[in-house]
Amino acid sequence: MDDDTIPFDEEDEARAGKLKHPYVTMFHLAFRVTAIVVYIFCGWFSKSFIASFVTVILLLSMDFWTVKNITGRLMVGLRWWNYVDDNGISHWVFESRKGAKQNRINPSEARIFWLALIISPILWGVFVLVALFGLKPKWLLLAFIALILNGANLYGYVKCKIGSNKNISSATSDFFKKQVIHNVTTMMAKSPPTGNFSQPTNII
Repeated sequence: MDDDTIPFDEEDEARAGKLKHPYVTMFHLAFRVTAIVVYIFCGWFSKSFIASFVTVILLLSMDFWTVKNITGRLMVGLRWWNYVDDNGISHWVFESRKGAKQNRINPSEARIFWLALIISPILWGVFVLVALFGLKPKWLLLAFIALILNGANLYGYVKCKIGSNKNISSATSDFFKKQVIHNVTTMMAKSPPTGNFSQPTNII
């Protein structure tokens, strides 16, 4: 069977000032936003927990697949996946565009991608805490599943961004070290000279 997917490095160029992939961007937001809305308001429309559970899980599954396989590749030039080799060993692969190809990414789409990717797990984390302290085990299970699915995509794309062989904590530490060094260097460059100057003696 022929592969009809778009090659990883051959997406169309974006027009200046416009979203490069407006429909992809819409679907990047649609499933996860709808899942959150349904989770919050499903009690208003249905008393059946099973119906609400199935609806949210379906939305989360569609969101996970869409973000993992489509929106990350097209919006930010990143992708990750897992495969099992002939020896039964599982391998995780994290890819990102390099060099000039990275410049083809639309900044607006990249901001939307990362904001949605980060904010969504935070919200589900809040829902987990609310269900936990509210003693609602059924809703806790649903929110926890959502947190895992959203967190998996976030983790995968962060690994793509910082490099698959680099630990996230060490990358964060390196980032702050670079910022401190940069700030110190900037302050030293702006500091006034402290050289010795001859003082007038008022002696004629």
